Amino acid sequence: MEFSPADFDRLMMLDLARNACEEQYMKDPLDSENLLKWGGALLELSQFQSVADAKIMLDVALSKFEEALKINPGKHQALWCLGNAYSSQAFLNPDSDEAQVLFDKAAEYFQRAEIQDPGNEMYLKSMEVATEGPKLHKEIHKHGGMIQQALAAGGGGEGGPSSSSNAGGGKKKNKKKNSDFTYDVCGWIILAFGIVAWVGMAKSLGPPPPAR
Repeated sequence: MEFSPADFDRLMMLDLARNACEEQYMKDPLDSENLLKWGGALLELSQFQSVADAKIMLDVALSKFEEALKINPGKHQALWCLGNAYSSQAFLNPDSDEAQVLFDKAAEYFQRAEIQDPGNEMYLKSMEVATEGPKLHKEIHKHGGMIQQALAAGGGGEGGPSSSSNAGGGKKKNKKKNSDFTYDVCGWIILAFGIVAWVGMAKSLGPPPPAR
């Protein structure tokens, strides 16, 4: 996979963040916020990998989110991250039945996150999009290698949703339909992999819990 300069810079930044989280974990394994950032870095790094390597990285990210949740069961950010990780795994799984199980898990975690933080617009939107997951999954795997293209587009390059949605302007109806579909796929992938930017901001994370 070829990276743009911006993607390469982001890849390096995420790798540094992952290493920093590993070092912090050695100092304080009960730091749930650090575990959340660690899993978030892995979640976004997975978009720069092959499908096989992305699956492995997502498994590790899930373990970090689950560990954070064991330390702080009320950490709604960890619940939301788990939902994103499961939805990402679902898209990478070509088996529709297995993917459905993963989508159901994702929806459950999104709902639990919203219960912990009622009215959170991002959590509500995630639940809405989760209902579209199986349909998009079917279309993605019908088109073969489109999942890898969607992963690449999620990296923030020129193939992102903005260029995809504009690509159909003024063209025939069938081309616009394909463009809109690409927008939906990339939109979901970006929702899943946008976690690091969100987790990395204090205003999104909110104040640390009184006890970890």
